Amino acid sequence: MVQSSFKLNTGASIPAVGLGTWQSPPGAVTDAVYHALKSGYRHIDCAYCYQNEDEVGKGLVRAFHEGICKREDVFITTKLWCTFHRKVENNLDLSLKSLGLDYVDLYLMHWPCPMNPNGNHPLFPKLPDGTRDLDREWSHIRTYKSMEKLLETGKVKAIGVCNYSVKYLEELLPNVKIIPAVIQVENHPYLPQEDLVEFCKSKGILLMAYSPLGSTGSPLFEEKGVRAVAHKHNVAPGTVLLSYAVARGNSVIPKSVTPSRIEENLKIISLDKSDLEALGNISKEKGTKRYVNPPFGVNFGFPDQQEK
Repeated sequence: MVQSSFKLNTGASIPAVGLGTWQSPPGAVTDAVYHALKSGYRHIDCAYCYQNEDEVGKGLVRAFHEGICKREDVFITTKLWCTFHRKVENNLDLSLKSLGLDYVDLYLMHWPCPMNPNGNHPLFPKLPDGTRDLDREWSHIRTYKSMEKLLETGKVKAIGVCNYSVKYLEELLPNVKIIPAVIQVENHPYLPQEDLVEFCKSKGILLMAYSPLGSTGSPLFEEKGVRAVAHKHNVAPGTVLLSYAVARGNSVIPKSVTPSRIEENLKIISLDKSDLEALGNISKEKGTKRYVNPPFGVNFGFPDQQEK
């Protein structure tokens, strides 16, 4: 039996599969969101930094207006950007305005990396030497504490983090009142992050996998283990990779603006122990590979990024 949703530590349910909107081309997002909702999706993953939340909002409005779904039926996630760590509610309000919503179901800290809110760029400020203009007087722990206060406003139903390592979670958890409901990280057979998966399970934090197919044109599709499992179940390699996430107890947010691909990404299958072993062996044989690693100049504690 394939799991269609997961229970958060808040008691709320979150769909196992959602639509990602990162890097979706301008002008295509509204139709993608609308088509996803029409196809049965009930989770849309957004972020202020993606700069397309107005398009997401239009897709939502269209689906609501046509009676495809109601607001309370859809789980909406968005994220706090790095230049707003000192102005958490302000950034949330900007997202809500663009989305045309009164609240989001989940608000995540996009990166545990405060940046100068008054720098030379609203999203990616840089110093004269070209490095990121970081706000070194602020910490991700202070940011999260500000996020905790948002729960009292009714504008968010749950809070969480993105791009954290076990090291960063171990820094955070003893200093805050509310355990994150979700951690969103890159996760696929090249980057299984077993230590993080197990740590989060032990703390009741749901892991949400982004970039579940690897990168665009990822060699994961050609991996022998992926193709063998796909052949066994008579499905596409992409179906195997998304099902891998759900089988491990993680939600997953594949991104696409292509109608047929959006529909295909909902078709999760049940994987058995031998399937998971075959997929788990890929990183053991080929080593780990992280595709999303921005040049922030910060050591986030990712084990695969530490000097040997």
